[in-house]
Amino acid sequence: MSQLALVIDLNVCVGCHACVTNCKEWNTSGHAGALADDRPYGEDPTGTFFNRVQTYEVGEFPNTETVHFPKSCLHCEDPPCVPVCPTGASYKRKEDGIVLVDYDKCIGCRYCSWACPYGAREIDEHQKVMKKCTLCVDRIYDTNLPEAERKPACVLACPTSARIFGDVHDPDSEVSQTIRERAGYQLMPEWGTKPSNHYLPRRISHYKIHPDELERADNPLKKEDYQSPDLSEPSLDDVTSW
Repeated sequence: MSQLALVIDLNVCVGCHACVTNCKEWNTSGHAGALADDRPYGEDPTGTFFNRVQTYEVGEFPNTETVHFPKSCLHCEDPPCVPVCPTGASYKRKEDGIVLVDYDKCIGCRYCSWACPYGAREIDEHQKVMKKCTLCVDRIYDTNLPEAERKPACVLACPTSARIFGDVHDPDSEVSQTIRERAGYQLMPEWGTKPSNHYLPRRISHYKIHPDELERADNPLKKEDYQSPDLSEPSLDDVTSW
């Protein structure tokens, strides 16, 4: 039995969110139906996404690094979201291992969301059903598309080729070879869910930063011999009538 999955290279992901954007564009117009997107430019934006990129800063200044961590449904081989579903809406396909949600059966109880240790499921506040990554199941089997385009939308959009798609049960596939050769690992394997998606670790690079490198050599304030204002003096707004 095959197991389709993604391999994500954390070493080359730049956090551009192209995968997030293309995923939402494809799936909001696909069989998953419109994905909620409320107040995208307001003070409290919210919405439903199949894929998100989380960004972290590690280390202490000045020795810091920015890590971009894409995360979506990991299509576990032993998915805890499936047995807790009271209606059978959450299920795992035998032919390719993809975990899906039958929206006609889903009642929005969120049991699957509570069972998922990765936080990969989201409630669509408009349709009141749980939604998640489908690995673009409506795209990867579409014979109307050129074979090169029968990949998840996020894979096609990535400008740095940080995402690879294939069958992790096929030892000769690109994903399997990449996992073996580059020490690909599963996320939180201690939960026993056997996630199919794998991550490639970041390569550690050490840089020596000298104190003088923390200041810009072309700082325009220094070039103009800028003097900090005396805060005890009135500002221009205080003495000027507009």
